[in-house]
Amino acid sequence: MLKLYSYFRSSASYRVRIALHWKELPFEYIPIHLTRNGGEQHQAHFRKINPMGHVPALDHNGFLVSESMAIIDYLDQVYPQRPLFPQSLADRARVLQICEIINSGIQPLQNLKVGQFLVREMGVPEDATDKWCQHWIIKGFESLEKILASTAGTYCLGGEFTAADCFLVPQCHSARRFGVKVEDFPIIARIDAAVLELPAVQAARPGNQPDSV
Repeated sequence: MLKLYSYFRSSASYRVRIALHWKELPFEYIPIHLTRNGGEQHQAHFRKINPMGHVPALDHNGFLVSESMAIIDYLDQVYPQRPLFPQSLADRARVLQICEIINSGIQPLQNLKVGQFLVREMGVPEDATDKWCQHWIIKGFESLEKILASTAGTYCLGGEFTAADCFLVPQCHSARRFGVKVEDFPIIARIDAAVLELPAVQAARPGNQPDSV
């Protein structure tokens, strides 16, 4: 019933994998390698699935939806068990705020296609693009740490696992890849460690995906 077009290292795909495993939904994993063969996301067959050429994309009995926020919201509506968005409007808004800090304020600035454009089109050295990514991740984490100071418990929203945690853990994984010390942000680091203990998150981790070899 569910097919997920994913890349093991994509933080956006990681978010959706967590959501699927959290809801205990079986799905077919279809790898789209973002760097092999010039980037499989650029090939015509995948552009028919998602014209933006982004992963993840979800196929639910022929219904296609892409972008991780839209996919997770859709899954929460269609499969309401183990919800990822709170019923309280205030709590839902807070979860969306945390998600969007990552989704629009951090991750796009360290996206693969941004880094490739800086190097190939703007002539920016690769070590400088890493510095660019580190800068925006740190700035985003500084803001996120302040918000979590008033919302966090075991997870981003008290003791309730939500979509915010689905977004935070993959961003921490990406941060470490770019040399950012997550431990410099104690609340973020504490939540990340707690969430990583969950079986659903273990199953979703990049190294546990079939295309990670």
